[in-house]
Amino acid sequence: MSKKSQKKSSKTPSGSPTAKKKPVKTRATTQTRSAKTQRTPASKSTKTVAKAGSHKAPSKQLNSSKSLGAAKAALTEGQKAPAFRLPRDGGDVVTLTDYAGQKLVLFFYPRADTPGCTREAIDFTRLADAFTAAGTAVLGISADPLKAQEKFRDKHKLAMPLISDETHEMLEAYGAWGEKSMYGKRFLGILRTTVLVGGDGRVARIWRNVRVDGHADEVLAAARSL
Repeated sequence: MSKKSQKKSSKTPSGSPTAKKKPVKTRATTQTRSAKTQRTPASKSTKTVAKAGSHKAPSKQLNSSKSLGAAKAALTEGQKAPAFRLPRDGGDVVTLTDYAGQKLVLFFYPRADTPGCTREAIDFTRLADAFTAAGTAVLGISADPLKAQEKFRDKHKLAMPLISDETHEMLEAYGAWGEKSMYGKRFLGILRTTVLVGGDGRVARIWRNVRVDGHADEVLAAARSL
């Protein structure tokens, strides 16, 4: 073998380590890319979970409203009327014991000075003397603040006390707070409800999903029959 051939062959082994190093760099680069590839879905999945969590929020509200619906169904005729102590228009406080031994009508309305609630309150006012003659007191209840209740009373010359239950405690106890729907949207609010309490302090009649027209007259007839 010539000296030139020996020099060429000697370069080949010395160059081989360089050839071996290249795959190492390639593997390192591949591992780096694979690591980046693995991290990318992880970050996207985190965002997906966050979004999914935000979509689940309404379902939790619906579940809570179902439980409220169950509480509403728990109040039945014949049961003892739940006690309450709440402020009324004028600044006084009203309690259930204030009407002990007397028949009592509690009509729960969604919002003061809205069309349906106004007609209902005016109808009960129109029959105020008839309810008094039947030994029956009448109270209106909503979640409106006292100022709104007083404005409602003065504007329409309402005869009955108006109770403000901003914490919904009485509304829930009497089953007048629950799930509602309007224009395809579901939410929690006041369910138009009327409860007639007998002189013995027990629930005599319950009207749910009240239709305003003729309702006050129907309640008066029921009070007279007790």
